[in-house]
Amino acid sequence: MARVIIAGGGLSGLSLAWFLKELRPGWEILVLEADARAGGKAWTIKEDGFVCEKGVNGVLDNKPSTLALAARLGLEPLRSNDVARRRFVIKNGQLIQLPVSPVQFLTSKILSLPGRLRVLAEALVSKGDISKDESLADFARRRLGREAFEYLIDPMATGIYAGDPERLSLRSCFPRIHELERDYGSLIRAMIKLQREAKKKGEKGPGAGPGGVLTSFTTGMNELVDALVRALGPAVRLNSSVASISKQNTGWRVYLQDGEELESSHVVLACPVKAVSEALKETAPDIVKLAVQINYPPVSIVCMGIKQGTTENPMNGFGFLAPGGEKRSILGSLWDSSIFPNRAPEGYQLTRTLVGGARAPDLAGLPESSLLDLVVKEFSELVGLKSTPEFVKIFRWEEAIPQYEKGHHALASEIDSTLRSYPGLYIRCNWLGGISLNDCVANSERLARQLAS
Repeated sequence: MARVIIAGGGLSGLSLAWFLKELRPGWEILVLEADARAGGKAWTIKEDGFVCEKGVNGVLDNKPSTLALAARLGLEPLRSNDVARRRFVIKNGQLIQLPVSPVQFLTSKILSLPGRLRVLAEALVSKGDISKDESLADFARRRLGREAFEYLIDPMATGIYAGDPERLSLRSCFPRIHELERDYGSLIRAMIKLQREAKKKGEKGPGAGPGGVLTSFTTGMNELVDALVRALGPAVRLNSSVASISKQNTGWRVYLQDGEELESSHVVLACPVKAVSEALKETAPDIVKLAVQINYPPVSIVCMGIKQGTTENPMNGFGFLAPGGEKRSILGSLWDSSIFPNRAPEGYQLTRTLVGGARAPDLAGLPESSLLDLVVKEFSELVGLKSTPEFVKIFRWEEAIPQYEKGHHALASEIDSTLRSYPGLYIRCNWLGGISLNDCVANSERLARQLAS
């Protein structure tokens, strides 16, 4: 009988354990979580009637992995409000709504007329060198023009990765876009052809944006974590930090920080780079040498409860992002109480503002009072905040989002190849294979099937 030890009780580790128990109920599965709680960056804090997400605030329903798992756990999804389709970008100190259709794009103020014409000319741009690992910034300027990069693509990199588009890899961060240019030579030509093919099948074709509706749960993302922990029961051990692992003749030995030693047939490291590097520094230094090249910039999240009617802008929408060229101190803000119901008490609005990331990592480490002053100043200028917030909660992530920078695809391939020298050892976390929660769950299910077979 196999014994699988999973180091890390985030959503990657928890979902992997759940899939393995479903596929191989006779196997012994053990999840070791270093902290006093499981869930990783899916973490909901409820205080004074506010429901604050410390990390991820939902998943898109255009990929089935997470919501399919939730359904099998008996959870009811909560779709975001229709008003959340309205997203904004800062331009010249003003919030400009992003267009959601070709007609809106043609009349939008987000780009100048020359900027819009340059985007339409994308169909005439020749295909680039597909073998080259191009930065997101270089790709966007080449295919869409400078202005579209600054006000459409740069904010997207900020919103998803809190990253620097000059360093982020298009192929690794947005593989579908890379494939569209490779297969069709043009993004516009690809969209037209795919729309036609979908129409013939009676299906809805792809849109220009990421697609899907943001979806969570009534009491927040912790519902999914709690359901997995309940389902796994004693298979999840908290306050159990892995110090190191070593290869044995018949499998692996896992050494915990408290001195306990455990035997296993398989070990899956479902934890961030730093924890993986510590566990493998003696056993697999070649993997550590590769893994430490992945950077995690810090991010701080400032949650504010604002009394309704105290902002000139009603904040009816998803929120806004700040392009790098706007020289703002914040990365953007999510208007959570507009996105989902029941996120704030009656008469209040809840916002979450991000500070730091690859653009300004030092700002993430400011004292709480300075962070709050910074966010209040930006809100006063951008949405006309007239009074101080009545509720404040600040969360800090010293290692927030792994950066898929240029060279990441080759690096990930080399890590995968090197792992083959260590039978029974696997890595399953969001610094490989996609950062989204949907990617994490899908990759965990794929690994579970691989192990079970």
